Amino acid sequence: MKIDSKDAMALLAKTNSPFLNLFEHGSLSVEIYQPEKIDLQQPHTRDEVYVIVSGSGEFLNGGTRTSFKAGDFLFVPAGVEHRFENFTNDFSTWVLFYGPEGGEKV
Repeated sequence: MKIDSKDAMALLAKTNSPFLNLFEHGSLSVEIYQPEKIDLQQPHTRDEVYVIVSGSGEFLNGGTRTSFKAGDFLFVPAGVEHRFENFTNDFSTWVLFYGPEGGEKV
């Protein structure tokens, strides 16, 4: 299966949601996400990876704030409060959830 970011954004535009699940296999779930003005996410029950498609802004991950831009990779362990803030209007990101509920135990 292949979906590029342009096709993913076109599919997302047809919904009334800031995210769209595009692929699932085993424990892996891949979404495209584009919040509008405010990121209302709550902590998730599985580990999560973001790969920024476009835009820039700040990312709060637990107690750590960092800047992000297109091409960046961000990891969030299961259960950790996180959100995108002060992001540009063109911000969008791939979201990958994986592993067991509660996150991987290392």
